[in-house]
Amino acid sequence: MSAKPVSIKGIDLVCPVCGGKDFYQRQTLLNTAGATFLGFDWANANADNYVCSHCFYMFWFHPENHNFND
Repeated sequence: MSAKPVSIKGIDLVCPVCGGKDFYQRQTLLNTAGATFLGFDWANANADNYVCSHCFYMFWFHPENHNFND
């Protein structure tokens, strides 16, 4: 996996810690107490994460209502 520039709704992502402009992409499961209690963790949504390739600061984006690279 290689780091690359990311644009969210037409705005270039810039790390607020170090000013980095290249990010690794990953997803993280957004667990809820109810789904975990019932054993349905797999049914939860995933958050989109972008991790700065320089300082490893992580952005989290909710999975609803966002368009990447517009």
